[in-house]
Amino acid sequence: MFLALLMHSIAKKDGEFVKDNRRNISIKRIIIIIFILAMLVSIGSIGYLIFTNWFSSARQTSESIAEDLNESIYNNIYSFMHVPIQINEANHKIIANDILDITDERLRDKFFVGALSLYEDEMYSFSYGTAEGEYYGARRNEKGVIEIMRNNAGTGGNSWYYSVNDDMTAGDLVVQTGKFDPRTRAWYKAAVEVGSPTFSPVYKHFVMDDLTISFAFPVYNKAGELQGVIGTHMLLTDIGAYLKDAVSKYNGYAVILEKGSNALIANSMGIDNFAVLQDGTLERHGIDKVEDSDLKQAYKKYNANPEQHFLYEGKGQSLYMNVKEIHMEGLDWVVISAIPEGLLITPVVQSIHMTVLLTALALLLSLVIYMIITGRLLKPMNSLLQVSEALSSGDLTKRVDVARNDEIGRISESFNNVADKMQFLINNLEAAVKERNEELCWANADLEENKNQLQLILDSTAEAIYGMDQKGECTFCNLSCVKLLGYNSQDELLGENMHHQIHHTQRDGTPFPIDECRIFQSIKQGKGFKADDEVFWRADGTSFDVEYHAYPQIKNGEVVGGVVTFMDITERKQKEAEIQFLSCRDTLTGLHNRRCFEDSRNKIDTPDNLPLSVIFADINGLKMTNDIFGHAYGDELIKKSAEILVSSCRENDIVSRVGGDEFIILLPNTNGENAEKVVSRIKSEFLDARVAAIKCSISIGLDTKRSPGQSLGEIMANAENAMYKDKTMNRKSVNMDIIDTIIETLHSRSAREKQHSIAVSEFCSEVGSIMQLSELEINKLKRAGYLHEIGKITLDESLLSKEDLTEEGFEGMQQHSIVGYRILNLFDDTLDLAEYVYSHHECWDGSGYPRGLKGEQIPLIARIISIAETYERVLNRGELSLSESKKKAIETIREGAGKQFDPALAETFARLMDDNNG
Repeated sequence: MFLALLMHSIAKKDGEFVKDNRRNISIKRIIIIIFILAMLVSIGSIGYLIFTNWFSSARQTSESIAEDLNESIYNNIYSFMHVPIQINEANHKIIANDILDITDERLRDKFFVGALSLYEDEMYSFSYGTAEGEYYGARRNEKGVIEIMRNNAGTGGNSWYYSVNDDMTAGDLVVQTGKFDPRTRAWYKAAVEVGSPTFSPVYKHFVMDDLTISFAFPVYNKAGELQGVIGTHMLLTDIGAYLKDAVSKYNGYAVILEKGSNALIANSMGIDNFAVLQDGTLERHGIDKVEDSDLKQAYKKYNANPEQHFLYEGKGQSLYMNVKEIHMEGLDWVVISAIPEGLLITPVVQSIHMTVLLTALALLLSLVIYMIITGRLLKPMNSLLQVSEALSSGDLTKRVDVARNDEIGRISESFNNVADKMQFLINNLEAAVKERNEELCWANADLEENKNQLQLILDSTAEAIYGMDQKGECTFCNLSCVKLLGYNSQDELLGENMHHQIHHTQRDGTPFPIDECRIFQSIKQGKGFKADDEVFWRADGTSFDVEYHAYPQIKNGEVVGGVVTFMDITERKQKEAEIQFLSCRDTLTGLHNRRCFEDSRNKIDTPDNLPLSVIFADINGLKMTNDIFGHAYGDELIKKSAEILVSSCRENDIVSRVGGDEFIILLPNTNGENAEKVVSRIKSEFLDARVAAIKCSISIGLDTKRSPGQSLGEIMANAENAMYKDKTMNRKSVNMDIIDTIIETLHSRSAREKQHSIAVSEFCSEVGSIMQLSELEINKLKRAGYLHEIGKITLDESLLSKEDLTEEGFEGMQQHSIVGYRILNLFDDTLDLAEYVYSHHECWDGSGYPRGLKGEQIPLIARIISIAETYERVLNRGELSLSESKKKAIETIREGAGKQFDPALAETFARLMDDNNG
């Protein structure tokens, strides 16, 4: 009856509610005052937070934009400056290793045009100046069209420019310029002076009206003598356009300067970066040419205190400054970007003014509407007060008139219900007591039924459950608990101490103190515990792996016992152990993998295992095996190597595969002398090991940890370095062994191929002598003739002996020159032969394979091999007499002249064979 008492204490006066004799104050007035104060405080606080956050967010966003803009500019300029480095690095070896014959105009022109056309228009030209003053390359003219450049004795030392045909060869002569010696150019001199790749100083291009910078790469021969300088030349005009576009939408500035000289490289303000004086000299403009004094002062501040990001508060404006420096060989640039602080602040201030005005108008309108509504809503309170006074005086017949179905209406309706209930209770108190007793009896019956239902649910669950009191004695358990623990009935567990009954001993047989038991800790500490690393004990004395959850039973805020749920996880533990084992093994070899090796390394690195030797091993030729014979044979090579390593070690040694072709062996209690014996056993086993046509070999390094103070990591690094030393020192012999093994395997599979290789080699040698080639070229010709069919190692043995091949067989046979090229390219000693083997089936008229080369595009040695091998094949084909076979073979060579063979070489070879026959 709190509401009635409250209403009784309030008196009515002039439509307002007055409390006793205290100061009169209207509820309506209180609500309006509170509403106004709440609105002012809320709007003010929210407005303050919003506008403060707006200002902070605007500043942070401006700073972020400035940083991101500078980072974007820096990354783009840095990437742009890396393009010539990539061009020179990609093409340097082609010239340095004489892969490109610089005297062959067609190949040279195609090379330079092809290299330049791969890159954007910003790359003006790509050229090569020789030590003798010759100059070759390709450039883009004023229209962006690529032209071929030549400057040699044939042009009289002048630079001539040619148009480019569709096949990237020189077309018509389009421009002739004056004398030009590349050795006088700044980029050439810079590369020669530094002796390594470098950027040149910025210079005015001698043709284009633009600043230019070059990346120069000196080319030396094997004797260390300068052959010339490769240069990639870039125009810097588009950098300024890029800077202007990058900062335009932020009303910002961007400048790139040379560090030290402060000379302009590019800018976004349209300022000229240079001027050509009347006497023809170049004048570079510096940052002093920039009209914005704030930007210049901000740069001075950076020089005094080189911070990458700072806010400069200038006279005209404040700028978010970001400065980054680009450092490369021969190049030190400063990238500056600036964003005005007012970029986002000005719109925020305008938004604040508009928001304040709209908020004031909305607040005034809300106040007027609120006063009208509250006056109408609080009017029914008078009737509610009159009825409450009647009830408090004992008149229970009075009721409130409910005028509306709003909150006051519902209060009035509830007030009437309370009055009705009070009147009813007073009149029917005895009947109510009797009805309550009957309800209690039904509740007790339901409680007993729920108890039985709960036990049934517990017995129906697959998970075992038991409860216990504070002493640890069992108070209940379900059937799953009885079954898992091996008992016959629940009575065998009820009242028993569960720790002593099922949790008394650990897995290893040692006693399990009750103070350490997490089940009892849950009762003592009043919180739940989980465990899956312990065991429970059955009635027959056996144990099983268990996962349990222990929870305290809490009643009226106090712990009165505990409940434990558990399950048998023996099978899960076994599967986890199997997974752990598999995750620790290399799937291909069965050895320890890298992860397992790291664990073993930490465990074995103890004083008890000293001296501890480490062997680092790396399989030779795995990449070649994968590339030539396929990954299946590569896997066989890895497995074969792993078998040899395991068989050469003791049972307690740890052999691990830590990479594709890398193995590490840990030898505990093994000094350096005994470790050397292990290395000797390994190398001995590898001597006779083969996979496909590959002779297995391995590079090995060794070191020994002798004292606890030594770092095992350093020992492993020493062993790895020793392995690389072994690989480097024996690389040549290993490579020759691989080549010899491949060719021996091929010859063992086909005696005819061996006879063919020897004969072609001799024929090639004779032709080289007739042509008066140098001794070096004759030797190269002889070696290429002997190895020209090495690519047949991948062919099926049945194809080697067939004269007539199916279409599928012929397609397979055509691959042998490509395979031979790939094999010989893998080794330094045969790298010079690869191109000849690749091209020995090309035809003079372009109908050959694999590339369809034509005429003198085919290397000379390849042309000689093509004639010699055809002659040898025809000579030994069929059942004709030797003289008839020679005659037919010579006729075949002459008939193929101009079609399959070089006509001049074919006639030379035919005359040589005629002379030999005579």
